[in-house]
Amino acid sequence: MAYDDYQLIRITVDRGICRATLDNPPINLLDVPLLTEIDRLAREITTDDQVRVLIVDSADPEIFIAHADVALILDLPADDVGLHEELSLFHATTELVRTLPKPTIAVIEGVCRGGGCEFAMAFDMRYAALGATVLGHPEVAVGIIPGGGGTQRLPRLIGRGRALETILGGMDVDAETAEAWGYVDRALPPEKLRRFVDKLAARIAGYAPTAIAAAKRAVDTALDNGVDRVTGLRIEDQLFRETLAQPAARQLLQAVIDAGAQTREFELGTG
Repeated sequence: MAYDDYQLIRITVDRGICRATLDNPPINLLDVPLLTEIDRLAREITTDDQVRVLIVDSADPEIFIAHADVALILDLPADDVGLHEELSLFHATTELVRTLPKPTIAVIEGVCRGGGCEFAMAFDMRYAALGATVLGHPEVAVGIIPGGGGTQRLPRLIGRGRALETILGGMDVDAETAEAWGYVDRALPPEKLRRFVDKLAARIAGYAPTAIAAAKRAVDTALDNGVDRVTGLRIEDQLFRETLAQPAARQLLQAVIDAGAQTREFELGTG
């Protein structure tokens, strides 16, 4: 599939890895045009068998996404305060990213606040640059709350207390703190960040797509409050058996046995 007619995202696909570089100067504002392209990209990747992993980064080393478009927020009607039946454009787009059957990785360098953080939290994995990444939720300081998923996703990542500290306090979180809290998976020196992510993505892209999709679904089941533990285990068992039914999986398992697995020498790497 060709990804040639995007204006705000630079897209390359190489050996199963799609790299989508956000390029909406001057601050990578998360506005309607960028949201629309992100939504379209997620839909196209879903059906592209050549893509096994999605990496999203920024063309600007100082800004990942500054925040959502404030003018867009101000354009929302002031008299619409009821509970909607459908998701907003922002929520729908981030949910589309979150539920992709393929692994997603956000490489967060530089400033990332408000809607930028909410977008990043929709990814399976997040990696930050030490001394460069700044995460923040300034919404309460201007009289509103995070409205793009921040109040729902952040507590799941870092717990209720730290989520409230971050949202109510309006203070920036650096990469080191974000890693300690679980906001990002790792914080690495800038010169090592992309190398680590590229190596990880290459490993994932080399694995069976059926196993990757099943693993994502199983892990997400564990986080579904509507699914009890026993039901979750039953779903895991079903997904396990579905992957085991794949001929390629059985061939790989047999190859491991043939290579000497389950011997002391093999397991210790001394054989």
